[in-house]
Formats: sequence, C-alpha cells, structure tokens
Amino acid sequence: MTASPPVMEQAGPPAAGAAPTGRRARRRGRAVALLFVFPALLLLGALVVYPVLFSVGRSFFDASGTRFVGGGNYTEMFRDPATLKAIRNTAVWVVVAPALLTGLGLVLAVLVEKVRWATAFKLLLFMPMAVSFLAAGIVFRLAYDEDPDKGVLDAAVVAVHDTFEGTSSYPSARAREGQGVTQGHDGSYATTATVSPGHSVTFPMVGVLPGDLPEGAAPAAAAPRTAAAGELRGVVWLDFTPGGGGRQGRADPRESGLPGMKVEAVRGGGTVASTTTAADGSFRFTGLRTGPYTLRLPGSNFAPPYQGVSWLGPALVTPAIIGAYLWIWTGFAMVLIGAGLAALPRDALEAARIDGANEWQIFRRITVPLLAPVLTVVLVTLVINVMKVFDLVYVIAPGPVQEDATVLATQMWLVSFGGGNDQGLGSALGVLLLLLVVPAMVLNVRRFRRSQR
Repeated sequence: MTASPPVMEQAGPPAAGAAPTGRRARRRGRAVALLFVFPALLLLGALVVYPVLFSVGRSFFDASGTRFVGGGNYTEMFRDPATLKAIRNTAVWVVVAPALLTGLGLVLAVLVEKVRWATAFKLLLFMPMAVSFLAAGIVFRLAYDEDPDKGVLDAAVVAVHDTFEGTSSYPSARAREGQGVTQGHDGSYATTATVSPGHSVTFPMVGVLPGDLPEGAAPAAAAPRTAAAGELRGVVWLDFTPGGGGRQGRADPRESGLPGMKVEAVRGGGTVASTTTAADGSFRFTGLRTGPYTLRLPGSNFAPPYQGVSWLGPALVTPAIIGAYLWIWTGFAMVLIGAGLAALPRDALEAARIDGANEWQIFRRITVPLLAPVLTVVLVTLVINVMKVFDLVYVIAPGPVQEDATVLATQMWLVSFGGGNDQGLGSALGVLLLLLVVPAMVLNVRRFRRSQR
C-alpha cells in the first residue's frame, strides 16, 4: 500500500478586524507620545519660537514700536561705530577663544593620561564649570584690579618688576625751595651754581613720608665745610625736625639722612661720576679733575612706584576677558577630548611605537587625525557658546571701557535696555546674532547625526 500524500491546509483570509485594530493601536501610541511631548513643545514655543518670531517682527519697527521702518534698523546697525566694534570683538572671540580652548584641551587630555592622579587633575580643571559666569566675572574683576594691593595679577607683576628693576625709595621727596637746588624737566634736582673739588654741597629735601624712610636711616651727617683736593662731599637729608624746631637748610641732630640716594657729578652735559648716599645721607666723590661741576640727584630717585599692567584698559580688556573664559571652559574641552581619546584603538598607537615613532609623531600623525571628529564637535560647540557670551564682558569690563570690550550680546542689551531704549535696533542685533549662530548649530546637528549613523 502506498501512503497518501499529506493534505496541506490552506490558511484562511485574515480576520476582518485585525488591520483596523493595528491602526488603532498605532494611532493610540502616537497620541500618547504627543501627550507626553506636548508640555515640552508648549514650553519650546513659548520660550523660543514666539520670542524669535516677535524679535524678527519687532526689528522692522522704530524705537517706539509704532512706525514701520522696514530695513532701516539693519542699515543703522552697520553704520553705528559701537555695533561695528561689537562685531569686530565678536569675530576676535570666535577666532581666538575656541581655537585656544580646543588646543589647550587636547594637550591637557593627552598629558593627563600620563599622570598618576589623572582623576583628581581632571576634577580640579573641571571645577570652574560649577561657577556661574557672574561669580567668575566678579573674581576676575578683582584679580585684574590695577591696584597692586587688590589685584593679584598686578601684585605678582610688580613683585617681579621690583625684583629685577628695583624701585625708587623716595617717590614723594622734593628739594626745599631757596636752598640752591632747582628741579629739572626730567624730575631731577641739581645745584643751581657749579662747584669745584675741595668744596661740599647740601641737598635739603622735604616731603618724604615716614613710611618711605628706610629702616637703616641714621641721623643726618653735618655737612663738612671743606673737602680734600680732588674731592666733592655733601649730604642729602630730610630737612624736617619732628615736633618742630631746627633751622631750614642745615642738618640738625634730630633730622634723618636719606640713604640709598643716587648722586651724579655732571660736567659738560655728561655724567662723569656717580655714587650713593650712606646711612646718614653723606656722599663723596674722589679723584675728580679740577674744574666746575654740577651735582645732581637723578629723577630715578623720585620716580613713582611701578603700578603694573592695565589689564582692564582699552588695549587689553578683551584678551583679559578671554583669559577668564579660558579658565572656566578648559575643563569642559579637556573632558570631552579625553573621552574621545579613551575610545581610540590602542593597537594603532602600539604599532606606531613598535615601528619606532616617537611620541610627537604619534600625537601629530595618529592621535590628532583620529580625534578630528571630536575636535570638530568641541570647536563648533565653543563657537556657538562664545557668540552668546554676555556675563563675563558685562561684569569684568569697567564702565569707561565697556564699549571697547562689547560684543554682540552685550551691545544688544545696551541698545535695548541699558540706556539706548531702542528695542527695534536691539531686535535687529538679536536677529543678526541668531543668523550667525544658526549655521554652526546646523553643522553640529549634522555631525551628531552622522556619528550616530
């Protein structure tokens, strides 16, 4: 007997209600998703979309908002010197700050991999990110203060300068009038009449503050009546007796000598000899040739103390603010680049070392090319961020140089609310800032999508 072939059962048509049920499920899923997304969309529309559309519309009206001016605000924007300076400063920010931060973050990320306490080091560099821009601006405003007693940077600069260059001991001293001493155009003091070797000269000074007297100052020496042949002698002292008394132009026992004062013997318009006063203010020139001389106290004795660098002056205010920005964002760049560095294939680096490449060649030809996508993301993100910088510029830059440091964000605020009261022009500045930021944002979004694919 032969077995009969198995009978194949034919599947029946799908139930009539299956497709509608699937469609209803998908519609229900979309409705639930929209329900959850709706609050976010509502906030996005209220806080982003509506302000943008309102600003675009407001930019076509005058300051009062009642008269339509078309593109007048945009024309005025590029004619205003303050706005042009803001655009130029913004361009400096965009070119300098992101490039420096990306390069600094790359170098630190590579170096941190080689230190023992890498986590602690990263934490220290990333901590400024927890500080608000307002607080950081206040800190750096104090650090950049031009008074060395307040600004830590100028205190360091003054300390280094005084270590190598020295400083004048008597910045407030001046010669007593009517005592045969005149002041020159360069701040020096010289004898009115010429003197010849064998005589003595006195320099009675006043105006020396008690705190400017050196600790080793001794009572002023009495001026000698005569000197040896070929010798000029004299004394420089504070012609002031504490509590009153004494005679002007004569060194009294209770008056102090001025040590460390430089004295020059001048002849024929040139300095032929120089010396420094002793603790009692006395000085002596020996071996001088016969002839008339003028004794002079150079202006360096009375030069005002070095006050450091004007960090917040018109020339340096923008670099100074960029320095504060670097302090805040260096940790951010280092952490992002460090994450990309940790994902690099180690076999390529080890193969390069086996082939004899040194660390600089590995860094330049392998590490940097492999990190190019991460570096681009960091650079573009920082470009977007610096275009919106406001807090640091507004807080750090003093009022007199605010215009020299202004960027588009601060200029927009100043024109709209900071005294300009022209919200039409301010809205035009806001639209310009938006148009500058959008290309960088689009580039960043495309790169994120490409990396996900």
